[in-house]
Order: sequence, then C-alpha cells, then structure tokens
Amino acid sequence: MNKIISLLSGIVFGIGLVISEMINPQKVLGFLDIFGNWDPSLAFVMIGALIISTPAFHLISRRNKPLLEEKFNYSNNKSVDQRLIYGSILFGAGWGLGGLCPGPAISSLALLNWQSIPFVTSMFIGFYLVKLFDSITQAR
Repeated sequence: MNKIISLLSGIVFGIGLVISEMINPQKVLGFLDIFGNWDPSLAFVMIGALIISTPAFHLISRRNKPLLEEKFNYSNNKSVDQRLIYGSILFGAGWGLGGLCPGPAISSLALLNWQSIPFVTSMFIGFYLVKLFDSITQAR
C-alpha cells in the first residue's frame, strides 16, 4: 500500500510541476532573473503550495502516527555544517545554471524533454561522487 500511495503522490506532484511549468527551464530562469525580465509567476506557485501544505502539515503533525507508518520520521539534525553549506551552494548553482532542480528534471524526462538528460545525468554522477567521497572519508 505504501508503494501505491508513494506512486500516486509522485504522479500528482509531477502533474503539478507540469501545470506550473516548473519543468520549463526558461520559466525558472525568468523567475531567477530579478534584475532583468523577471517572471514572478513561480512565486505564486510557491505561495499556493505553502497555503495548502502549511495547514495540512500542522493538522497531520497533531496525529499520534501517520496513516501507513508506525511513527513520524522527522530529522533531528539542527546543525549547519560545511556539508550543508556546500550542498546548498551546489544545489543553488545547478538550479540557477540549468533552470531545473531534481523533481522537475525527472518529471521533464517523463515528457521526453531531451534538454533535461544532461542535467539528470550530472545529478546522478554527483550523487555517486558524494557517496564515494563519504566512503573514502569514513574509511580514514
């Protein structure tokens, strides 16, 4: 059941990305171009998402446990370390240069957008390199 709910949630999320044009790199880059031809439409998408998700999050978090799990899994990590800072910089640079972030890039692949292939390939190479780097540094 968890896998079916996850699949349906992913499909709904992907449809939302398509409708909001978050999978269009030019739309995203237009939003990021605040000193040029700024396109504020994605700000409205984000505000709409917050209007829906914030009350829902608070209602759900008052429950003793989620519907399909034994407990809520919240991160206890409150520290800001080098790993978080560098990861944020890389994420922001990738978003700003490519006009995509991971979710929209993968949704874009589903629509056979060939321009997202280098982005997604680079993203997975980055995942592998971080995992490799972690294993090397932990071995020391």
